[in-house]
Amino acid sequence: MKRRDFIKNAAALSSIAILPSTAWALGKSGSLRTAHIGVGGMGMEDLRAIASHESVVVTALCDVDANNLAVAHKMFPDAKIYRDYRKLFEEMGADIDAVVVSTPDHTHAPASMMAMEMGKPVYCQKPLTHHVAEARAMRKLAEEKKLVTQMGIQVHSFYDYKLATLLIRSGIIGKVKTVRAWSPKNWGFDGPAPQGEDPVPAHLDWNLWLGTSPQRPYKENYYHPGNWRKVLDYGCGTLGDMGVHIFDTPYNALELDVPKTIKNQCRKPTGFGFPEHNIVTYTFPGTRYTAKTLKWVWYDGPGAPEIHKELRLPDNEKLPEQGAMFIGEKGRLLLPHFMELPRLIVDGKYRNMDAEIAGIGKAENLGAPIRNYDSEGKKHYHQFVDACLGKDSCSAPFSYAARLTETILLGVIAGRFPNKTLHWNSANASFAEEAANAFLDAEYRKF
Repeated sequence: MKRRDFIKNAAALSSIAILPSTAWALGKSGSLRTAHIGVGGMGMEDLRAIASHESVVVTALCDVDANNLAVAHKMFPDAKIYRDYRKLFEEMGADIDAVVVSTPDHTHAPASMMAMEMGKPVYCQKPLTHHVAEARAMRKLAEEKKLVTQMGIQVHSFYDYKLATLLIRSGIIGKVKTVRAWSPKNWGFDGPAPQGEDPVPAHLDWNLWLGTSPQRPYKENYYHPGNWRKVLDYGCGTLGDMGVHIFDTPYNALELDVPKTIKNQCRKPTGFGFPEHNIVTYTFPGTRYTAKTLKWVWYDGPGAPEIHKELRLPDNEKLPEQGAMFIGEKGRLLLPHFMELPRLIVDGKYRNMDAEIAGIGKAENLGAPIRNYDSEGKKHYHQFVDACLGKDSCSAPFSYAARLTETILLGVIAGRFPNKTLHWNSANASFAEEAANAFLDAEYRKF
């Protein structure tokens, strides 16, 4: 079933009137009634953070895992509970004002698109979608309906990342020619696909967990609850997980669009799991903050990154476990991930930035550096709630998130064509290499 047919059929399930995009702005009595799809793992973190806003009323909870649902329902006993998000929308469409989607990647677009078709603002976890075509469709729909949207990249609203953005734009290292970013996490799997089938746990609705993805036998410890990120059909590997966070600040600071070329140095495809080690090289058209062309190199997997002269730190200091390095005309800026100040390196030595930080902090009302995750972590969520209530605007709307996600997913696709340079035409959303175009979208399973 084509994606557009899934959305069309799903929308027909609901008999409620579609509300104009301003109808949800105040909710009932100035509150925002939220529905949460996926309440285990990161979904629980999202639920807690959204619910911590004084204007939020948690109205509906949905999860395919009864254990997750029971924990969340104990916290919010007045909320109605569902296993199937389609049923939630059918029955509760008129009683919810905004939707939070915190499912595995393959369900982000199906659930979010359905909510947006009903005129609901959406907070969706990263990466925004599982396929490039979905990212473009979600951006288009959000803009057509003028909806408040936000992608779940919480560090986008953290002090250190906002500061790094302002420093780069101030020209502290001149025009940037290269960015190198890395994470040693391993959301890859180099082994074979599992054989056979295990009994589905009583608390899990496997059909609903699979959703629109292809039918597959259940195997314990391979998919739910955590390892789905490693599997092609459901996740986006380490690049799609940590890459979104670590790419975000350089991508935003340099005002990048989507890349022109992508190459992934990795092992041959297995048809089941993502490679455990990837070195992805992108080239981007230049912007006012970059050289004529920007080179971007991403490293992931155990031991990442590979040794490179542009990553050497003063006094042979060890690199942060995860982070990004901006290489400019006048120096380098190291941005650790996360909750560490960026560091300026000029002529192989750290340079003090106190004056620059103080000036930017005063001009932009940043205040002092914050080292409290509990307070920082809620900002991105509360920004979404306040935007729904007409009091703020979102800093990572789908208009931005879709482009960042597309960039990430192009690198994921390149992993299916190891060591081959792919050429991307943004205007017509296709690769010059025809074989790669098969991975831009996927058929939706009827479930």
